[in-house]
Amino acid sequence: MSSHDDAMTYLDANATESLRPAATEACLAVMAAVGNPSSVHRAGRAARRRLEDAREIVAARLGGRAADLVFTSGGTEADALAVHGLRRGRRVIVGATEHDAIRVPARDATVLPVDRHGVADLDVLARLLAEGPALVCLMLANNETGVIQPVAEAARLCAASGAWLHVDAVQAAGRIAVDFASIGAHAMAVSSHKLGGPAGAGALLLAPEAAAALAPLITGGGQEKGRRGGTPPLPAIAGFAAAAREANGAQSLAPLRDAAEAAAVAAGAVVLGAGAPRLPNTTCLALPGVKAETQVIALDLAGIQVSAGAACSSGKVARSHVLEAMGLGPLAGEAIRVSLPWNATEADIAAFAAAYAEMAARLSRRAA
Repeated sequence: MSSHDDAMTYLDANATESLRPAATEACLAVMAAVGNPSSVHRAGRAARRRLEDAREIVAARLGGRAADLVFTSGGTEADALAVHGLRRGRRVIVGATEHDAIRVPARDATVLPVDRHGVADLDVLARLLAEGPALVCLMLANNETGVIQPVAEAARLCAASGAWLHVDAVQAAGRIAVDFASIGAHAMAVSSHKLGGPAGAGALLLAPEAAAALAPLITGGGQEKGRRGGTPPLPAIAGFAAAAREANGAQSLAPLRDAAEAAAVAAGAVVLGAGAPRLPNTTCLALPGVKAETQVIALDLAGIQVSAGAACSSGKVARSHVLEAMGLGPLAGEAIRVSLPWNATEADIAAFAAAYAEMAARLSRRAA
C-alpha cells in the first residue's frame, strides 16, 4: 500500500508500516523455494543459509551479535520472551508509558513514573535500583507520542547497580539510529512490520550474559539454539532482513510531520510530548473537547487513516494509559496519533491538513 492509495491517505505507520518493495521481493523469492532450515539435505541447507544470512543482516543493522539474536513472531513475543525469560530472581521495573506487550507480562512490576512530556524519571529509577536486583523495561520510543527515552543513561544506572535492562525498540528501529551495543542494554525487541517488512517476524537481541541466562517461552524442536521452539517463518524473516537493510532512518519525514502539526495547531490542536525528543514521523494531537474515537472516524470518512492510542486491540479506542501517565487529564481521551510511513508525501500532508481543519471546525463547534 502506498501512503496515498486511491482516495485514502494512510498515516498510521506506527500500527504497521507500508510494505517496502524489496521486502515483498524477498518474501516471494523464499516462498518459491522449499526446505526446512532444520533439515540436513540440500534444500534444508539452502534454507539454513537464508535464515542465517537474514540473522546477520538484522543483527548488523541494529548493532547486535548474530549469535545472540533470537527470531520471534514479532515484537510482542520478543517483549514477552525478555520479561519471562530474564526476570528470574529480579524485581521488574517498567516505565509508565510502556506498551501492553510489556505491561501485561509484567503485571506485578513496579512502575517508573514519567514527566509531563512522557520522559522517564531517572532519579526515581536510581532509587528503585538501590533496593535490589532488577530487570528494567524501558522503551526506546513511545508508540503513541513518539517520545524518545534516555535508554543509554538508564543502562548506565542499571550497570552500576547490577540490574538488567530490556529495551522495546519496536517503534524506533529504522526511524532513528539504533545501536544495541552502544545503548548497553541486555535485551532489545524489534519487529519486522514496523520497519516496512511483513508481519509475522520479529527479533530479540541479547547481550552474551543475557543469552546464556534466557529461559525459553516456547519450547519444542530446539530451534534458535533452544531459545524459541518452532519452525521459523522463513519468507517473513527474509522480508524482515530486506526491510532492515533499507530502513535507514526517517529524518526526511520530520519536515512533513512538522507541517502536519502546524496545520493541526492552527485548527485548534495541542501537540502532546512536544517538549521532548521524538521520532521524526510521529505526532500526537489532542483536540480539546472532542473524543479521540470521534476524530478517528471523522478523518476516516474524509479519507485520512490515523489512530488513537496503540492499534493492538481489535478496534478498541480507549483512554490512553500513556497520556494519563503524563498527567494530561481529559486530553488522554481526546488525542489521535498521526504517524507517517516511509513513503509519505507532501500531498498526503496537504490532504490531512484540509481534512483536519474541516473536522476541527465542525466538531469543536458541536462540543462548545
